[in-house]
Amino acid sequence: MPELPEVETTKEGIKSHLEGQTIKEIIVRNSKLRIPVPDNLNQLCAGKKIITVSRRAKYILIELSKGYLLIHLGMSGHLRIIADKGTPEKHDHILLKLANELVLRFCDPRRFGLFLYISENPCQHRLLRHLGPEPLCEEFNGHYLYQKAQNKNKPIKSLIMDHEIVVGVGNIYAAESLFLANIHPNTPAKMLSEQACFTLTKQIKVVLKEAILCGGTTLRDFYAFDGKPGYFSISLKVYGRKNQPCMLCQHPIESVVISGRNSFFCPQCQNETSS
Repeated sequence: MPELPEVETTKEGIKSHLEGQTIKEIIVRNSKLRIPVPDNLNQLCAGKKIITVSRRAKYILIELSKGYLLIHLGMSGHLRIIADKGTPEKHDHILLKLANELVLRFCDPRRFGLFLYISENPCQHRLLRHLGPEPLCEEFNGHYLYQKAQNKNKPIKSLIMDHEIVVGVGNIYAAESLFLANIHPNTPAKMLSEQACFTLTKQIKVVLKEAILCGGTTLRDFYAFDGKPGYFSISLKVYGRKNQPCMLCQHPIESVVISGRNSFFCPQCQNETSS
């Protein structure tokens, strides 16, 4: 699933191609996404100018001269900017054609994404209004996380993956951040000291910034706006490395299922009693 670095990479890649351009038409080749694409999407958007392209959590927001497009890449989606020629590929479900003869193609093989028009402030939309702070903003710091962790019995990994606590810290980046902070993923959140929370928020920011610089992580389906893969996977310390030696202590990496997700860790570097 594309996580925050992949969505940020996509947003930055399409931004300069879209801002200031006018939508010529939108062709919906398959409307059956997680939320069905509205039948009148083309009528709502054709002729409108694209003002800004931004991101909130894992959503891409395209502000139009009137209204907004709200896009989520789902489990396997990606956006590509190409010249408006040639035959769309099988899973190119939506084609946003620009007046300058470029087209934004929304490809989503598993169709868990969404592509919606909304007239309201997107931050007040039901999908966004309850989201927590961005992980790279100043509000997300050790004191904030420590306060949110109080009286929480859930594992710290589950807490930092809760989008009402903080957005965009998905499974890959949660595992990597906890490793760098020497915190076992199963540690009850309430057991973390405030200093441990400061260390963890710092490492979350470090990991996400590095991943953005690498263009995200390509494990299966994600490709950037220009079709290139993300390269953060070559920097992974624990994620996907079960039974391989820890890069710090050589102890085999282990995994445990937490909240339905495989969680990778080094039992020696991330001792449950060391948090």
